Parts: sequence; C-alpha cells; structure tokens
Amino acid sequence: MSKPEVLLSDLAFGEGPRWRDGRLWFSDMHRERVQAVDLDGKCETIVEVPGRPSGLGWLPDGRLEIVSMVDRRLLRLEAGVLTEVADLSSLATWHCNDMVVDARGRAYVGNFGWDIETSSDPVGASLILVTPEGDTRVVADDLIFPNGTVITPDGKTLILGESFAARLSAFDIGDDGNLSNRRVWAQLTGSVPDGICLDEEGAVWVACPISAQVLRVLEGGRVTDRIPVETQAFACMLGGPQRRHLFICTAKSSDPAECRREHSGRIEVVEVPVAGAGLP
Repeated sequence: MSKPEVLLSDLAFGEGPRWRDGRLWFSDMHRERVQAVDLDGKCETIVEVPGRPSGLGWLPDGRLEIVSMVDRRLLRLEAGVLTEVADLSSLATWHCNDMVVDARGRAYVGNFGWDIETSSDPVGASLILVTPEGDTRVVADDLIFPNGTVITPDGKTLILGESFAARLSAFDIGDDGNLSNRRVWAQLTGSVPDGICLDEEGAVWVACPISAQVLRVLEGGRVTDRIPVETQAFACMLGGPQRRHLFICTAKSSDPAECRREHSGRIEVVEVPVAGAGLP
C-alpha cells in the first residue's frame, strides 16, 4: 500500500472519525469542536463542544450524537442546538471517550476508568448503553480503558479495544442491547489499541499510538498489514466513495496542553484493497 497522504492539518487532536454523506466527520477534541472534511480537504466546523467532544454517531433519523468527555454526557445536535441525552457521571468513573451507535440508535459509550494523567494504576471501566430516549445502564464492566468500538454488519457482535490491556474484546449483542459471551478477539502484544474500524473480510484496522502505525488484524491476532505514520496514530475509519479510503487521525501527542500549543494533528488517508463494513 502507498504511504498515507495528508488530507487536513493544523488540528489540535483528531478523534472519533466517521464517514457520512460524502465527508469525514471527526472531533478536534482539544479545540472543542466537531468538524467535517471532504476528499478535497474542504473543512467545516459543525458545532462547538466545550466539554471536549470524542465519539460520534447518528440516530436512524439522522440526528448527530456526541460524547462530551469531561462532563461525562451524551449530547444530541438538533436544529443546530446541543441538548443533553443522558448524564453518565454516575456510571462513568472518569472522562467518557469513544462510542458506537447501533442501527436502532442505541449508543455504547466507553470511559477512561481512571485519571490517566495523575495515576498509573488502572481502574476497570464500564461500557454504558444509552437508549434513544436517554435511559442508561451498564452492559459490560471491568474493561481496561475501553476505546474504539465497532459493530459487525449483522448487528450481532460488538468488538472494542481495551487500550491498556493490549487486546480487542468481543461480545454478543442481544435483542435488548445487552452484551454477553465476553471473549478475547485478538491479543496485541506490544501495541496499545486506540480507535478501530472494520472491513468486509471481518478484519479490524487498529490505530496504535505508541508504535506509530495502523494494523490490520484478524480474529485470533494475526496481523496482515502495517501502515506506519510519522507521528502517532490515534484513530482510523474506512470511508470514501467505495469505503476503501482509510482515514487516520494522527498527532505528535495526546497531551491537551501540547496539542493546543503545537496543532500537530492531521487527517491522513491511504487507499486499501478491502472496503469498510459495519458500524460506525
């Protein structure tokens, strides 16, 4: 595969990339805004999110939902105005993070678990389900920094990255949205999985910040492809006209102060052979 090309630069920190309606939507987390960029590099700010935006998703009727990290809320954009769907502060033990929204509009929201900036001792975190009506419940717990999350095309399996356990974990999704049959989908020795996306062959692309690359991983852990980046890779998404453009959110660091000062964040893109599948 070719070396990734820079589509957009001068970002503080890109996160939560999603392909929709001919554009890549993403959170510039440390600039506190959600943006969208087309394949020509034309970028638009969609909305400002003072609590730091992260995961993005859409309800079946097209309304955008946004994770607001530091105040631990799920927000919804309606007629240009942000409204609260749910306050997750009683269930999330630290900042909320990535999210996937299923075909019924149910949001699965992860959180850090603990203050990673001041403590090195991991605390297990919960994955929280939020219904379109705003009801909340924990559907998985004791996750070691749940991060990027995908749902298979049949809607029956959820796969998420546990960053500080260096693994992808999978769950069966019940009709009621509850999760069961937790299992290790892939152990990633020497890598820290961050954002992920799924392709038509069932492989998962994994952004790995520490090792400065994006991996294509099969169930069981075999790595079929590696795409290096110049700085660090924090998230990825398959999109474009045929969903064969792999978009990668990169930056020199995830430190908030450095990100705001340096603006080293980029959206990079490279074409891959296998198209994207599933959600997000």
